[in-house]
Amino acid sequence: MTALRLIRWSLLAFLILALLLTGGIWRVLRGSLPQYAGTVDMIDLTAPVAVERDALGSVTLRAKDHHDLVRGLGYVHAQERFFEMDLMRRSAAGELAELFGPTALPSDRKARLHRMRARASATLERLPASQRQLLDAYRDGVNNGLDALTTPQFPYLLTRTRPRAWRSEDSLLVVKAMYFTLNDAANRRELAFSAMHAALPQAAYRFLTAGGGMWDAPLVGAAFHWPPLPSADELDLRKLDPSLIHRPEERYLDEHDDNLPGSNSFAVSGALTSGAALVANDMHLNLRVPNIWFRTRLIYPNSRRAGRMNDVIGASLPGTPAIAVGSNRQIAWSFTNSYGDFLDWVRITRHPADALLYRSATGWKSIAVHREILHALGAPDETLDVQETEWGPILAADHDGTPLALAWTAHRPGAINMELALLEQAETVDEAIAIAQNSGIPAQNFIVGDREGRIGWTIAGRIPARVGDYDPILPADWSAPGTGWNGWLMPKQYPLIVNPAERRLWSANARPVDGLMLDRLGDGGYELGARAKQIRDSLREQEHFSPASMLAIQLDDRALFLTRWQQLLELTLDRTEAAPWHIGMKQALGDWNGHAATASVAYRVVRAFRQEVIDNVLDGFAAVVRSSDPGFVLPKLNQAEHAVWTLIESRPQHLLSPSYTDWEDLLATSARRVAERMQNRPGGIAARSWGERNTARIRHPFSHALPEFIASWLDMPKDALPGDNNMPRVQSSAFGASERFAVAPGDEEHGYFEMPGGQSGHPLSPYYGSGHTDWVTGKPTPFLPGPPGQILHLRPVTNIP
Repeated sequence: MTALRLIRWSLLAFLILALLLTGGIWRVLRGSLPQYAGTVDMIDLTAPVAVERDALGSVTLRAKDHHDLVRGLGYVHAQERFFEMDLMRRSAAGELAELFGPTALPSDRKARLHRMRARASATLERLPASQRQLLDAYRDGVNNGLDALTTPQFPYLLTRTRPRAWRSEDSLLVVKAMYFTLNDAANRRELAFSAMHAALPQAAYRFLTAGGGMWDAPLVGAAFHWPPLPSADELDLRKLDPSLIHRPEERYLDEHDDNLPGSNSFAVSGALTSGAALVANDMHLNLRVPNIWFRTRLIYPNSRRAGRMNDVIGASLPGTPAIAVGSNRQIAWSFTNSYGDFLDWVRITRHPADALLYRSATGWKSIAVHREILHALGAPDETLDVQETEWGPILAADHDGTPLALAWTAHRPGAINMELALLEQAETVDEAIAIAQNSGIPAQNFIVGDREGRIGWTIAGRIPARVGDYDPILPADWSAPGTGWNGWLMPKQYPLIVNPAERRLWSANARPVDGLMLDRLGDGGYELGARAKQIRDSLREQEHFSPASMLAIQLDDRALFLTRWQQLLELTLDRTEAAPWHIGMKQALGDWNGHAATASVAYRVVRAFRQEVIDNVLDGFAAVVRSSDPGFVLPKLNQAEHAVWTLIESRPQHLLSPSYTDWEDLLATSARRVAERMQNRPGGIAARSWGERNTARIRHPFSHALPEFIASWLDMPKDALPGDNNMPRVQSSAFGASERFAVAPGDEEHGYFEMPGGQSGHPLSPYYGSGHTDWVTGKPTPFLPGPPGQILHLRPVTNIP
């Protein structure tokens, strides 16, 4: 056999082997596809359930019994999204290493300190029987759906593990996972504030940590005034040791992403629509494939009104048995993260002779030590001891070394329940508000509108009832009697606005109220307010609204917030001597159009300049704290825009970092650094468009560990995206609107619902990535599912003993 023939035969053999291998993989993957049509026998059902899917894979479930419907929902969630559900319960419980091995242990150690599985199990036992039955029905549906798959979903094949059956408590863990997403479980802000409070003069501390300013746009009350500048006698940064100042390269390598879990929500009353209220919502979260939400419609008998059907449309959260946001033809509701204060550090005094005793309001108590066993795939078990006080686990130390226990609403009995499912049958704003205020979820701004045109805002979820004279944003000693948390606020104590005279409501994670309402809610780090103000002002500009009006506000990428920074940069360049970097910056500003547009170089340059200035201004204050705490890093100061702008306007020499001769030097140096960073990349400053920076990286959880040609198949396209964080169209590469909708209850046919990342988690599904392009372009996908393309019938069978 000649060498040429040998090569040919070898290539043919390799090709056949590759085809066989590919075919085998293809068959295995197809075995884990959801069943979309036909009939499935399902135990526990009392009557048939129909599962319809439209062209996008939006699911409509029709049932004659609510529990049957919930079983059907669990079945569908498991077939489409079980792996994502599994990740959520495991991330909350600290059990990821069982899937991914030792590489996930650092994450598990942090989560396990909160002992969420034990807390979820205890919560389940305390729930009313009706709520446990709901969770049990959902659990049975999930496990039926999981068992019906011929082969495990592909992530389990890659990890060489088997999916673990769903438990009723796991749905509570999914809600716990949302606590981790929406709250900072490490409570880093309070730790940093404590270090700042100890090291800075009081005037400087108040100046940096205040809230208010020109971007304030609360629902109730006027904008807060910013505190005065500290005097030279109180603080003089010129006396600082220059070695305490951080060089730019020590702070960051590129422009910042200031992404906080948040959302936009707004509503107008029927007086502005000539009918029902109109509610809009876009919840901002980290984006992934598939999306966190699942487009769902539930149709089942109304238990309150004989002969009537509930028709609930919106987004469900796989892992839980209800619609999270949407409409039921009587009301429409939405959420944004509230950023009230729901975590406190408690200073612990240990007994001098016994470190496992601590001082409480009733004397010395024993610290409970819980031994947690962490399992890691392919590695030995690891033991983690968790020390807990009556207030919470000991997780940190204060600036002076005092142990700190974390009081967090997520730890407390009553923090989670299934009350929110009752919204599916609520008929009025008042009824919906009562349900929201009794619900056990991470505390959220709740905006609701009804068919009669009424609108309302309150907080959904638990709010701690604080007692005693202590500052809740600093660690405090709760061993004094009458200090700390005394259960939950009663619903009558919740902040509440119904049918405001302005006929408009808005929420964008900024401070919503003032006075006693704000005192009860607390300040957990409200957003600056630029988004809220831009939404409020847009609402005020119109006297009649339609869904199209709401979408225009959601897609608003005007850079109103950066206008004065653009003007400041132009002025700085005019005052700076000509240099190569200077020319490039001047030319870049020529395409400024006042939008976070993908083609705009000017937007990116101005944005980077602002952040550079803020970092350079604030680092002088941080250096003061570093003099006593060398590892100190400033927390995210959402309101610091006001402090920095006040300094730029007044230019006090004693509050200037010693790295600069004067304020003009700071501004010019900031501009030069931005220019040099951008100029040193291919194409120079002219190639640094906002779209280059803001390119979508919406990825499947497994694509990071796979070859690029496979990862690109799993991930969404790398589209350049308009928008940014301080405008209604919040957008970064992997963060933004996890859904967008607007709907008037009773007129769902004219609403819209956009969603990134797609409906199915299976890459071979026709619904993988479905609807993503509409989300990218802002095309209003209909709120209601379209005609059914495929129908699956779930049929009851006799239970097998």
